[in-house]
Amino acid sequence: MTRLPVRKTYKLFIGGAFPRSESGRTYEAQGQNVARASRKDVRDAVVAARAAQPKWQSATAYNRGQVLYRIAEMMEARLPEFAELCSGKAEVERAIDRWVWYAGFADKLAQVIGSWNPVAGPYFNFTIPEPTGMVGIVAPDEPALLGLVSRVAPAVTGGNAVVVLAAEEQPLAAIELAEALATSDVPGGLVNILTGHRAELAPWLAAHMDVNAIDLTGADGLRADLEAAAAENVKRVVLGRPDSQSLAEISAFLELKTVWHPIGT
Repeated sequence: MTRLPVRKTYKLFIGGAFPRSESGRTYEAQGQNVARASRKDVRDAVVAARAAQPKWQSATAYNRGQVLYRIAEMMEARLPEFAELCSGKAEVERAIDRWVWYAGFADKLAQVIGSWNPVAGPYFNFTIPEPTGMVGIVAPDEPALLGLVSRVAPAVTGGNAVVVLAAEEQPLAAIELAEALATSDVPGGLVNILTGHRAELAPWLAAHMDVNAIDLTGADGLRADLEAAAAENVKRVVLGRPDSQSLAEISAFLELKTVWHPIGT
């Protein structure tokens, strides 16, 4: 008897689990049937991210760096699989190195981005970076894997939780990344990855009242409408680059809080 192989099903990544779309829909991309997320899937992902964010923020910065480094380790172990789903080995290696770079800065943000401010008076005055909270990300189409990592890594490094709309035409690398995240130490719900039609999903993410910031790097052709939707609850709008690595990318997802304290008290 000839054995039939078990074909892989490409699902969503919400709350640390791999559900099918609640609508039951799929669409074809890269020769595979991929889950086509719905408006309700967006809402479920936002709920999961909101629940996960406070614990991630309260973890020590050193611990967050360890978790991000663990992602790099798990991607390194799956390098051949990732290479088949994007432009090749070089892109995967750059994506892995990008996680390592951001992991190294996780426990240095307060020193590098924050400051001690001299003031006229008997007070200490400190500026402390804090996460914006829940971030929606419209990932760029190219490069499919590196572009996704380049937008997600700085957001979570600063203590945010994210809901990501993966590249519509090349989503398989994003799903492979979700599998690496699920086997890392990433808390369930910290990173949620949705696949589907960007024009259908992005407006709901941009207009969602429980989303604090939205990254429109991959929203070519939709930006004006999404910025208008984001303005309804004064979301921070981030326009980054698909292939960028810098402290400025982390700062884009941070708020700066100034604290006064009397000297000698």
